[in-house]
Amino acid sequence: MKKIITTAKAPAPIGPYNQAVLSGNTLYTSGQIAINPETGELVLGDIKKEAELVMQNLKAVLTEAEMTFENVVKSTIFLSDMDNFAQVNEVYGSYFNEDTAPARETVAVKTLPKSVNVEISVIAIK
Repeated sequence: MKKIITTAKAPAPIGPYNQAVLSGNTLYTSGQIAINPETGELVLGDIKKEAELVMQNLKAVLTEAEMTFENVVKSTIFLSDMDNFAQVNEVYGSYFNEDTAPARETVAVKTLPKSVNVEISVIAIK
């Protein structure tokens, strides 16, 4: 069974995809970037603010699926510049208990959608 998860509290998709898909007890989120869901505007310039908005957007999608960051079992972080790793990691880490944090990979990529600096997706299980 596949259920589409959508919330106005996270940015609307900018292409042919959904914010998240729930399959059984597993939630697969699309990558979130620093778009303010209320204004549709990008928030760029300060990597910590950008990462914070990304995490808030993920939180909104998780909440819509009746989950929290405690349900997250895997995450993927894409960075446009690995020099931003420490700052993004600090923000990201504030959302998880270190003892129960999910598995994760962090990769640097040449470019991201809308030329943002960070994109994060998660997989969560109820």
